Amino acid sequence: MATKKAKPNPKAKLGAGGRFAAVEAAAKKSGAKNPAAVAAAMGRKKYGAKRMSKMAAKGRKGGK
Repeated sequence: MATKKAKPNPKAKLGAGGRFAAVEAAAKKSGAKNPAAVAAAMGRKKYGAKRMSKMAAKGRKGGK
């Protein structure tokens, strides 16, 4: 089952995945070995572990 990835958009609605994708794209451009890990770490620092896990769950459910 392939998941549809959000398009990079730094002004996307919070929890939609566009902001995460934008940070991930910027990290990849900078040469990060694991850009998704960089984006996740930045999100955890900004929003906290609890809120990041809620957003991740929302993303896995398809935004419901």
